[in-house]
Amino acid sequence: MSQQSTTRADIHVDGWIALQTDLGKAPNTVAAYARGITDFAAFCRVQGVDPLDVRRGIIAAYLADLHTRPPGGGYAGQVGSLPASPRQPSNASLRHRLTIIRLFYDHLVEEGVRATNPVARGRRGAFDGGRHRGERGLVRVHRVLPWIPSEGQWGAILKAARTEPVRNRLMLALAYDCALRREELCALDTSDMDPSHRLVTIRAETTKTKAGRVVPYSAVTGELLAAYLPERRTLSRARGPLFLSTSPRNRAMPISKWTWSKVVHALGSRAGEPKLGTHTMRHLCLTDLARVGWDIHEIARFAGHRSIQSTLLYIHLSARDLSAKFAATAAELHEARLASITDTPR
Repeated sequence: MSQQSTTRADIHVDGWIALQTDLGKAPNTVAAYARGITDFAAFCRVQGVDPLDVRRGIIAAYLADLHTRPPGGGYAGQVGSLPASPRQPSNASLRHRLTIIRLFYDHLVEEGVRATNPVARGRRGAFDGGRHRGERGLVRVHRVLPWIPSEGQWGAILKAARTEPVRNRLMLALAYDCALRREELCALDTSDMDPSHRLVTIRAETTKTKAGRVVPYSAVTGELLAAYLPERRTLSRARGPLFLSTSPRNRAMPISKWTWSKVVHALGSRAGEPKLGTHTMRHLCLTDLARVGWDIHEIARFAGHRSIQSTLLYIHLSARDLSAKFAATAAELHEARLASITDTPR
């Protein structure tokens, strides 16, 4: 591969990354895109292939390499720059990496650099003469249901949370009450809170979909907020980020999403529930809204989803809920249809 082609590929990679910033993508998204596409470009060079001339076989080889590389391994000096993972990458991680590559080649097609995108999109097609015209993507989609704690598990989590500082208890309560994403929670400002009406404004610039919303919170959360605000004033009397660090090293600085992740991880460990994550409270809240009869469109608005398809991926009822619903509505009908199968031939 010539130096000219290498330089040309670098220019397009750097230009595409810069474009994501110019389009207003979140900094974390831009950083993830940059890590993914530079790692892929480095892999191509190791294989002796110009990233601009990649075909489907190199995409497949890259996915295979992700399965076998050592933890934190990368290319062209990137060792350690990628999150270490002692296990094989998850289906979601592979699809995310593949999406980054696909978006990059979409850009190259739009710019006239390439005629086609080497990353196949999975499509659902119609049947034509007994043959399916759909196309399967390189990585099959695994729809794994999010973990929802049972009543006993949630009780253990709340019991463990009682020893947490009031700031952390308030964050836990708001995350559940308002179905907040981790970034939305950590970005809350004092001006976003309306204690008189128990409402929270989720500003558009802090959301994944860039769509703001206003959601209510419970009286319990209101009590925690009232207890936390005097503590916050000891750190700072200025209006601004709601949740501030008490650490001597970062005193009065806004807490990061990484700090919140560590708090939740430690809480889950103490409660004996290692599956607890920062998104668990959001999952539980949206599932609870479904349990009490909220319409799917109402839940989507509450969650800040653009499409109810996103909401359907989050909402699921537990087996216990389904069993109760089955017993109340369908058990008799099913028994009637299957009654004769229990008869023993004589």
